[in-house]
Amino acid sequence: MHIPSPDEVRAIAAISDPTIRNLRITQCYCELSAAFIGRTGPVANWCTFATWASKQAGQSIRREDLLRSVEARLNLAQLEELKVLWRVADELGINTGLEQKLHGIIRNTWLAGIINGISEAVGRGNRKVFEEIGWEFARFFSSGFGDEAFDQQRLDAFCATLRPGNPPDGQQYLKQAFAHYHEAFFEQDAQLQTELQLLANLEIGFHEQTRLQPEIAASLNAAFTADKEIVRKKITDAFFPPDSWLARARLAYLKITGRKSRLDAAIDQLMNRLQGIVREQLTAHLMTLTIPPDLRLSLGRDLNKPYPAALLHLSYPGLTALLSQIDPTPDNLAQSGAVDWADLPDRMHFIAELFRCYHLDLALYHDAFTPQQVVFMKEGKLPSGRL
Repeated sequence: MHIPSPDEVRAIAAISDPTIRNLRITQCYCELSAAFIGRTGPVANWCTFATWASKQAGQSIRREDLLRSVEARLNLAQLEELKVLWRVADELGINTGLEQKLHGIIRNTWLAGIINGISEAVGRGNRKVFEEIGWEFARFFSSGFGDEAFDQQRLDAFCATLRPGNPPDGQQYLKQAFAHYHEAFFEQDAQLQTELQLLANLEIGFHEQTRLQPEIAASLNAAFTADKEIVRKKITDAFFPPDSWLARARLAYLKITGRKSRLDAAIDQLMNRLQGIVREQLTAHLMTLTIPPDLRLSLGRDLNKPYPAALLHLSYPGLTALLSQIDPTPDNLAQSGAVDWADLPDRMHFIAELFRCYHLDLALYHDAFTPQQVVFMKEGKLPSGRL
C-alpha cells in the first residue's frame, strides 16, 4: 500500500496546473484514507470524505457542464426582462438586430467570467485545505503512528508543531483530532472507539470549513461579484456606439435630467434578473456531492440515511459537546439540508450529519480513479474517461 509522504503532498500542492493538481489531490486523499482504513478497519476518516469532496470540486475546476447548465437555465429568448428591453429599444427606434450580439456579450463576457471565477475559487480552496490537512495526515503516518504501541511522547511531539488557538489561524482542532485518532487506535471499547473516530472527523471538518469560508463564499457569490458594470457598458455601447450621435444624445439627456433613460433602466432590470437566475443555478451546481456507488446528494435537502446502530446514541463528552455547537437538531436529521452553503453554521450542520450517517458506509472506500488514470495523472497527463 502506498502511503503518501509529506514531501509528496508538498510536491502535489505545488503543481501549477489546477486540473492535474486537483486529480493528484483527490488520489492522495484516497491513498491516505486507505492507509487509515488499513489501521482502523472499515471506518470513515476525514480523508475518506475529502476524497469525494475533492473529486466533486474537480468538476467545477474543469468547468465541466457548468456553462452549459447555466445557459440552459437562462433561456434568454424567454426572459421577460429581455423582451421589455427589446420593446423599449423598438419604441426608441434603436433596435437594429442586436439579439445575437447581446446574447454573445452575456455568454462570452459575463457568464464566462463567472465560470472562470468559480473555477479559480474552488481550485484555491482545494489546494488550501490539502496543503495544510493533507500534509498533516502524511506527517502523522511518517511519524510512526501506524505502529502498534501507544506513544504519548511521540504524540506530544507531533501536536507541539500545531498552532494553538481556533481556526482560521489556529490549529487547536487539528491537534485534538489527531490525538483522538491516535487514542482510538488503541481503545478496546468498540463504542468509545467509534465515537472518538467520529469526533476526530468532525474536529477536522470544523477546522477545514472555517478555513474555507472565503473560497466558498466567493464561489457561491460569483454571479454578484463578477464585474457587472463591464458587461452593462458593453450592452449599453451595443445600443449606443460610443462615437455615434445616439451616444451623444444619451449623454446630453442624462446630463440634463440627471436620471436614467428607459433603456438604461431596462438594461439594469435585465442584469438583476440574470444575476438571480445564475446565483440559483450556481448554488444548485456547487451544492451537490456525488459519492459511491453513484449517489448524488443535494446539500440543500435533508439527509434520509439512518444513523448506523453504533452512532444512534452518543455518550462521549467531547463528541456531545462539539455536536451541541454545530448540530441544532440533536439526534435528528430534520433540517439537515443547508439553506445557504455560504453560511458556516448551516454548512456544518449538514456536514455533521453526513459524517455521522456515512461513518460505516462501505461504499465510500472505493478507488477514486482507475489504475490507468492514476498512472497518467502521476505522469502529469490528463487521463481519459470519466473523472
